[in-house]
Formats: sequence, C-alpha cells, structure tokens
Amino acid sequence: MESEFIALDKGGEEAEWLWNFLEDIPYWPKPVAPVCIHYDSQAATGKARSMMYNGKSRHIRRRHNTDRELLSSGIITIDYVKSKDNVSDPLTKGLSREGVERTSKGMGLRPRTSQHGDAAESCDSS
Repeated sequence: MESEFIALDKGGEEAEWLWNFLEDIPYWPKPVAPVCIHYDSQAATGKARSMMYNGKSRHIRRRHNTDRELLSSGIITIDYVKSKDNVSDPLTKGLSREGVERTSKGMGLRPRTSQHGDAAESCDSS
C-alpha cells in the first residue's frame, strides 16, 4: 500500500501542476475543474481521503498531507476504478492476449492492419 500511496502522491503533484497551468491560461474557462485521478488501490484511495494519520513514517505523513490538501482544495478528485476496468494495466504489468485486446479497445486503439498485403506476413516468416 505504501508504494501505491507514493504513486498517488506523484500523480497528485502532476495534476496540481496541470491545474495551475490551466489556471494561468487567460482564456481557459474559470473556475478550472478538478483533475480526476482514476486509481485502482482502495487502500491508497481511502488513506488519501482519511483525515487520520497513524504516524508510521515521516515520508508518508508528508505525502498524506499533500494529497489531503489537494483533495480539500478541489484541485484533484480521486475515483476508484476496478483493476479489471483499468485501461492503463498494459503500461504497468504483463497481461494475457485477451487483457491487452480489452484494454487496447478501452484506450480507443484499433488492431494493426497490414498496408502491404502479404508483404508483412513474409517478413514475419523469415
């Protein structure tokens, strides 16, 4: 859970940068909507939303305070996404062929088609 929480904190830092960037654009509609972070760790999501901190380690306390502040100020929101619905899984772990196909469709990617007819097949067989 600790590594998931650290990753959530890093995502929060990037989201804060993006939110501030959009705030600085004069013609961007105001107020800027919160940046939504989709996350598949219920433990890290719950810890970020919790006002209690158990004091286990100093580096996690700092991250907890940062995430809690970003949430309360409306810069970020955190939505839980089930692991089976997480389209970023191929970027972080090995998946079965079916898993890659499912998440690729979820990202809006299409299957690769050959532009040269049988030429691509002959390259594969050599």
